[in-house]
Order: sequence, then structure tokens, then C-alpha cells
Amino acid sequence: MIQASAFSQLIRPPIFMTESPQRGSEDNVNCNLCPNNCEIKSGGFGICGVRGNKNGKGIIPFYGFITALAVDPIEKKPLYHFKPGSKILSLGFAGCNLHCPFCQNWHISQNTDVHGKWMQSGEVISAALREDSPSIAYTYSEPLIHAEYILDCMTLARKHGIANVLVTNGCINANAAAVILKLADAVNVDLKSFSAETYKKIIGGDLQTVLDFIQLCNKMNVHAEVTTLVVPDLNDSNSELNAAAEFIASVNKDIPWHLSAYHPDYRWNAPPTSQTFLSNAAQNAKKTLTYVYTGNSNFNNDTLCAICGSTLIKRNGYNVDVSGLINNTCASCGKTAKVAV
Repeated sequence: MIQASAFSQLIRPPIFMTESPQRGSEDNVNCNLCPNNCEIKSGGFGICGVRGNKNGKGIIPFYGFITALAVDPIEKKPLYHFKPGSKILSLGFAGCNLHCPFCQNWHISQNTDVHGKWMQSGEVISAALREDSPSIAYTYSEPLIHAEYILDCMTLARKHGIANVLVTNGCINANAAAVILKLADAVNVDLKSFSAETYKKIIGGDLQTVLDFIQLCNKMNVHAEVTTLVVPDLNDSNSELNAAAEFIASVNKDIPWHLSAYHPDYRWNAPPTSQTFLSNAAQNAKKTLTYVYTGNSNFNNDTLCAICGSTLIKRNGYNVDVSGLINNTCASCGKTAKVAV
């Protein structure tokens, strides 16, 4: 395992970890950050691989360990209705609390022995300011398992007027979610399936926890978008996709839903998502939701005014034209657009 930097063990103690467990060995530590609720033996780590136990004390030795650092178009997160056309500083991490066999970032999500560098929260903010990035994304692998670090970064970002964006699987317990979402400006939630059995047996998560997270984002007025990777032989039935669309609409029919094409990766060898199927699924979802987009495809992903049908945002890949928007209103009809500029 990689060695922790000096500051990673000194900056702050872990939160959402109980050092005096009610069950099991006296040396065990309970982590209640996510629904795995790991009971961690001394010298071990939870399912995520980054939250551990040293001599009966909770430890977070990967605090500040960054596996990727890049400036991306915000549409790559994907976020289509939050600061369209802007760039965003993106941080990647190690580990994950799920084990999706189709993971497309498995090199860093399913392994902690990876290349990276240590960055204090102040260094992250300095990088965003240096790049003139109005937002920071905590992304690539699962950021929420690094709750302490992202909370420190998000707190400092707020002080400098930088927006915080989470790209997450949403598999986090409600008390932790509420704390973190107070500092979030936008979230993209990866809704991997609409089957509780698939989450439990294949992904290693809990569907209801993710649905609760999406609802909490809406309740707390955090801008939310949802992404579903359409994986053949896993979640690509019309009935399941329809059920997912209906749930999102029950929360807020204006939540954008991104249906992305899968390609074979990691331990899932089904053929790539049919582009015809993806297009038909998106058209069907538009009967329920106002905004549906396709990812990893060449289909039109323009954003249209829900009132008059005029083009608000024209997209050609990651080239974005926002001339159809004036501040937060449609340039044609003057009605408020469901886009945070």
C-alpha cells in the first residue's frame, strides 16, 4: 500500500467512524459513512479500501491523495444545466465503496495502489484560482468516501467563491449526505440501475440509499443531474429505464437525465450499447422528463426552452454556444430557463 503523507494523518481525525463499537471486538472500528456500515478490524480497511483501523482508532491515510487532476469542460462531468460552457478543475481519488463489474474507471476505483500525489486543500483552491476555474469537481472515482478531505476543500472553496461539484454514486448514509450537501452547489448522481437486487448482488450497494440521496439534493436545493450508464444485460430493459424515469420525475421532472452508452471494460464483456437502442430510450424518457441527453453518442444534445422550443444551448461535442440564454432566461420568449448560469 502507498505510504501516507505526513499531513494526511495529522490534519484532522476521521468523522463518521465510531471508535467504541457496540458489537464485536473491542479493537474494531465501525464506519457509518455509507450503507456498507463496515466493522473494521485493527490493521484493516473497509470495503472502500481507504477508511481503516489502526490499533482501534479510525484512520484516513488517503486524506489528500489525488489520482488525477485536470481542467475539463463542465459538460464532461456531465453537467449540462450548471454553468454551461465553463471549465472545471477536476480531482480524482482512489477507492470506491461499490464494485461495479462494468466500471470504466476501475484502475483507480478498484485499487488503492495507484499513482498520484498529495495535495492539501489550500493547494487545490490555488490550482482552481490559477486556472481561473469557477468550479471544482470531486470526481473520477468515488469522492464521498473521502468525506473529510472534500469537506475541507469545499469549505475553503466556498470562501473563495468557487462552486463545489460532486460526481458521485450517491451511496452514502443520510446524516453524512446532509453535512456534505450543505457545501455542494451541483451534483451528478450515477443511478446505476433501478433494481434493488442488481445493486445488492452485482454492484454492492443499496438502491434506496441512492434514491434518498437524489431526493435530498432536490430538498436542499442543490442543482442535481442524474446519469445512467446503459449496460446490456444489466439495466437496459425498457421497464427498468421507464421506472427510473418515473422516479426522477416524481422528484423533479426538470432534473436532466443523461443516458450514456457503455463499452466493454473491467469484468463486463457484453457488447457496446446499441446506438439505436440508446436513441429510442432517450426519446421514450422525454415523455416523462423535460430534459434527457445521451452520452458517448453523436446524437443532438441541444437544450431547448421548455416553453417555446427555442434552442437555449447548442452543443457540438464539448463546444457550447449559450447565445440562446440571456442571464437565466430564454432569449426568444423571455421565460426563466431551468439552467444555472
